[in-house]
Amino acid sequence: MRMNEITFAGQRPIDTYGPGGFRVGGVWHEGALILLPGGLLPMPGGALSEAAIASLLAAAAGIDMVLVGQGPEIAPLPRALREAFEAAGIGVEVMSTPSACRTYNVLLAEDRRIAAMLLPIG
Repeated sequence: MRMNEITFAGQRPIDTYGPGGFRVGGVWHEGALILLPGGLLPMPGGALSEAAIASLLAAAAGIDMVLVGQGPEIAPLPRALREAFEAAGIGVEVMSTPSACRTYNVLLAEDRRIAAMLLPIG
């Protein structure tokens, strides 16, 4: 079996998630996060909203897809948010936060142009 070292091309992977936050690139962050190719931001208001996606849409030229981690459960993305992503030409996948974290790291390792909006669990 051949083992390859995983690199993340200068971006920081999600190390872990837990009640109330995330460890990204070795640093713990409380609350909801937006992960962009150029760094990370706290999610305004701690909830999925048009205000929360404004900074993500500003980076749309460098993003092909956004993963939306909605906590332990999933629900449909509000129509206005889905339409905003579609208008910007960004694909969106809605899933639980644990699934979004795993998927983010896999796509990051594949050097994909990925972003994530993550609500904490618990």
